[in-house]
Amino acid sequence: MRKSLYLLSAISVVLATTLSAGPAAAVKSAITPAPPPADEVIVDVVTTNGSGCAPGTAEVAMVPGNFAFKTTYSNYTARTGVGAAPTDFRKNCQINLIVLVPAGYTYAINKTNHHGSGSLAVGANASQRSNYYVKGQSQTAYAVHPFTGPIDTDWQTTNEVAETSMVWSPCGTRRNLNINTEVRVAAGTSDPRTTTSSLTLFAGVYHLSWARCP
Repeated sequence: MRKSLYLLSAISVVLATTLSAGPAAAVKSAITPAPPPADEVIVDVVTTNGSGCAPGTAEVAMVPGNFAFKTTYSNYTARTGVGAAPTDFRKNCQINLIVLVPAGYTYAINKTNHHGSGSLAVGANASQRSNYYVKGQSQTAYAVHPFTGPIDTDWQTTNEVAETSMVWSPCGTRRNLNINTEVRVAAGTSDPRTTTSSLTLFAGVYHLSWARCP
């Protein structure tokens, strides 16, 4: 029977001390926290790039209530061993998103969840990692979650973002949002001639904090 594995990891996402962090800092100092807007928030895929999200295999949608958006993937699996191509051990995806919010609002990501499935032979290992950034601002630190075989399981990872480290979208300016994800598998001490190990990413949920611009 398939078991469920839930991994929890808290990270502090720190803005680099570069000029690109300036707009986010300026927004943060002037905003007023607010509930999610009642009006429609539009989020849509502009481009996808990477071996884990061939055209037509990645989608995004707002969650009702505008408190999060969800990315889904239909063919995002890294594998090694029997039947795997040499490049299959790593799959990655960058999704460039357009996020249209009602006038006077700004948003920041406060938590991310990713879930998928894994099947690792004894001695094999894998990892799932992710980050994101608003165009023109510094990238956040990668959150990395390791897995060690043997497992045959569904999994979920969670990353909390400290309030002081949230990256706010600039007020009054449309900036696209980039989402990076990766899954990777290594045979380790398992025998790739007789075993197969894999890690699949199904979806990600990006929870949002909202604020009013000055």
